[in-house]
Amino acid sequence: MLLVDDEDAGQRLDNFLMRQLKGVPKTHIYRIIRSGEVRVNKGRASAERRIESGDQIRLPPVRTSERADAKAQAMVEAAAGGGSAPAREFPVLFEDDGLVVIDKPAGVAVHGGSGVSFGVIEQLRMARPQTRFLELVHRLDRETSGILLVAKKRSVLKNLQDQFRDRTTGKTYLALVAGQWPQKLKVLDKSLHKYLLPDGERRVKVVPREHPDAMPSLSLVKVTRQSSAYSLLEVTIKTGRTHQIRVHLATEGMAILGDDKYGDFALNRSLQRASVRLPLRRMFLHAWRLQFRHPTSGSVMLLQAELPAELAQFLNHVLPDAS
Repeated sequence: MLLVDDEDAGQRLDNFLMRQLKGVPKTHIYRIIRSGEVRVNKGRASAERRIESGDQIRLPPVRTSERADAKAQAMVEAAAGGGSAPAREFPVLFEDDGLVVIDKPAGVAVHGGSGVSFGVIEQLRMARPQTRFLELVHRLDRETSGILLVAKKRSVLKNLQDQFRDRTTGKTYLALVAGQWPQKLKVLDKSLHKYLLPDGERRVKVVPREHPDAMPSLSLVKVTRQSSAYSLLEVTIKTGRTHQIRVHLATEGMAILGDDKYGDFALNRSLQRASVRLPLRRMFLHAWRLQFRHPTSGSVMLLQAELPAELAQFLNHVLPDAS
């Protein structure tokens, strides 16, 4: 039996159960709702029903997947001091009772899945067992570093996700590309389409606006530092599409350095070599600045995560700041 509290009130029944029954396939959750095995205040309920504070939800016995069971067991063992603990704190840029903003390092997925056992959110939950609610507000690619919002209250999560959906947030990334970016090329308004490679890996490409699956995508580009060989760009995204910046820049023939999906692979290999004075062994894309309204106070928040040391050192080596 689950009792709905004020923090969980207002969400759909199916979404509530998916969060409560982590590891249970979505198809199974919908099946037990449709069959009437899930009861809300002793009555049948639809998946779309909005639950209210004080609702009593009865569930039938459910089994999680073997993978979810294994992850749960690993976390239990880690909490008890056995095995390799996934618990991890990350550099905090801002925190209050409803929100924590972290500076995510490159090479860490934001959540588990696709061969990754523990992502940022799982590690953070393990490190903060006393925090009842921790959910990602948005996502960053595994190889992208920088600002990541994590909600500590459902009301905060909904408010911030609404801001992202309504495009009232300001998200600016730093990206380094090879060559001279045209100063006049400031707006990249190109529709994108997600597809899968034969091995199941996800990719994104630019498609015509009339494509049936086209997703309108808008990026604003500003050149910050430049030489004949490299350009440091501030890229502000007005839409949050998968791999948006990576594909928009690559389509202009100037892929992000170190990008292993859309980049110049030969150039990437040359920059990774040990013989290079300052090798670049990751993608040069960093979530630098984020502006949004605080979900509770309504005040404008402008947060900034400085370039990680390895990117700053490489940048100063290949593109010294003339200012």
